[in-house]
Amino acid sequence: MRAAVFPSPGLCEIVEREPPSPAEGEIIVQVHACGLCGTDLHIYQGEFPARFPLVAGHEFAGLVEETGPGVVHLRAGDRVTVDPNISCGACPPCQKGYPHLCRDLSAIGVTLDGGFATHCAVPARQAYKLPKDMPFAIAAMSEPVACCVHGIEQAHLRPGDTVVIIGAGMVGLVMLQLALLRGASVAVVSEPSAPKRQIAQALGATVVVDPHAADLAEAVTQAIGDSGADVVIECVGSESTAQQAVSLASEAGRVLFFGVSPEAARVSVSPYQVYRKELTITGSFTNPFTQGRALSLLNSGRLKVEELITHRLPLDQLPKALDLMAAHQATKILIQPQS
Repeated sequence: MRAAVFPSPGLCEIVEREPPSPAEGEIIVQVHACGLCGTDLHIYQGEFPARFPLVAGHEFAGLVEETGPGVVHLRAGDRVTVDPNISCGACPPCQKGYPHLCRDLSAIGVTLDGGFATHCAVPARQAYKLPKDMPFAIAAMSEPVACCVHGIEQAHLRPGDTVVIIGAGMVGLVMLQLALLRGASVAVVSEPSAPKRQIAQALGATVVVDPHAADLAEAVTQAIGDSGADVVIECVGSESTAQQAVSLASEAGRVLFFGVSPEAARVSVSPYQVYRKELTITGSFTNPFTQGRALSLLNSGRLKVEELITHRLPLDQLPKALDLMAAHQATKILIQPQS
């Protein structure tokens, strides 16, 4: 089989390997589509904890090629996508019903070899059968959509709420659609990239703002009023945008930190303002119990992701894909290992 290996941060090599064999409870997935995620870029750049050498890629779908002992609900030929996050089931967060906050969390494509390969070994319990006729390209997007579904629920966005979304990459554009589906009355999107602003406009954003050319706070005031937004969703992962998100929230506003910031990043927050305005500042991590709902949502056609895929590249062009993402020249890149 062919695989794209990160031997260490900053290196990506396309290699030939022996294909994996399924252990008990595992399946072998022939990978047909794997999305390149911001987390993959952070791993490649050495900014996210991972196990090296690593075959990254955690957003993927494909065909079950082989099943191991004890697998009864899947068979060769089934079309599946994968929830990459594997909890221990025994630590305090797991026992309290928060498996995504597991203290011994492992993840396919982060601590275990993932989908930037022609084949991947997967615990069968992590696989979800695809709805009939769902393309692999769409199914591969179910993992980031599942993360966004959890995020929008963390933000407690209600019908009629006003929302500001900072960053219109793949997840920001999914968040925009989820906010509108939940009944947001005004949706302001901040994004420096003109093509991404155009997509946000086409998907129904009320106002799109280039933060390099206009004052976002003024734009929010014009669109919503001087009280600020009911919900602010930060999808960039930087200190400056996180700070900005808090400042844009209204009284009783909710601020969601969804973008992956460097672990050392810090934001200055006034405890008095949090107290006086009754702000809620929360985070959102991975996709607890939302992968199946994400598939259903994608299958309904009400959430558009096909329009967000700007590049479809074969496996040997993963280094090029990483460069495109680092240069902010893509919205969503899909790697197709069978090409």
